[in-house]
Amino acid sequence: MSLRGPPAERSPADLLTFGVVNLDKPPGPSSHQVSGWLRDAVAETLADQGAATIDRAAHAGTLDPKVTGCLPVMLGDATRLAQVFLEGAKEYTAVLECHAPVPADAESVVAEFEGPIYQKPPRKSAVARRLRVREIYDLEVLEAEDRRLLLRIRCESGTYVRKLCHDLGLALGTGGHMGHLRRTATDPFDDRTLHSAHDFLDALAFWVEDDDPEPLFDVVDPAERILEGIPSVVVAESAAREIAQGAPVYGPGVIEADDGIEQGSLVACYTPDDAAVCLGELVASPDADEGVVVDLERVLV
Repeated sequence: MSLRGPPAERSPADLLTFGVVNLDKPPGPSSHQVSGWLRDAVAETLADQGAATIDRAAHAGTLDPKVTGCLPVMLGDATRLAQVFLEGAKEYTAVLECHAPVPADAESVVAEFEGPIYQKPPRKSAVARRLRVREIYDLEVLEAEDRRLLLRIRCESGTYVRKLCHDLGLALGTGGHMGHLRRTATDPFDDRTLHSAHDFLDALAFWVEDDDPEPLFDVVDPAERILEGIPSVVVAESAAREIAQGAPVYGPGVIEADDGIEQGSLVACYTPDDAAVCLGELVASPDADEGVVVDLERVLV
């Protein structure tokens, strides 16, 4: 078997089978529809090129049809990294539509919602409607006018912004609901590197029709981009081949690791040339001379 080469040296076909697009989701379609469109475009393109194709794509956190913004879409084997997005924060710009004029103390009332809050998922949610705690890391009033507040919200994954806006309206004494919503970041991606679906389709066409892969390299990132911020462990290539067959990471196969990784942490393992091999849980010191150091959760090769 062969391992993936360095991320910066992969072919367009390899990139499309283990890559991620930081997509600017438009209003209208669902997140599932958008990721399906990208999957089908990639599958058709790779088949036309006579390359190994893909049969799946996944998005990093559902956005309602009307909501726009940052929707990373994982292609092919990159879908195995979906759990990483559950670890990261989300950031939104939202319009709170108040049902009466905004009170003078609005900013101080809004600031009270920073920190842990209780939320129950709405009735239309796909998850169980149990009361749960979500962390609001930062909540800022960007602008205020007669009956509207423009908010920047940085929060824990799984926070329901629509419910947060409803609760803010109650606290303000005006009542309120969420108007426009745009996601500006889902760690480690943000709106500085967004690409539209048209950008993606154009990049595929440049590669196929003009033999120019550069636009594709600009729009699609190697899947390792998703792992930025996850503690890393570097393993020998021989160990990586064993991991590909389902073996855990043993101490003798570890070359180096980030300092200060706590046991129980989610870690990403790489070959010496920066190719991701697996996700796993650190169960012993990376300096161990024997025994299991990382239990596998997702094999990526």
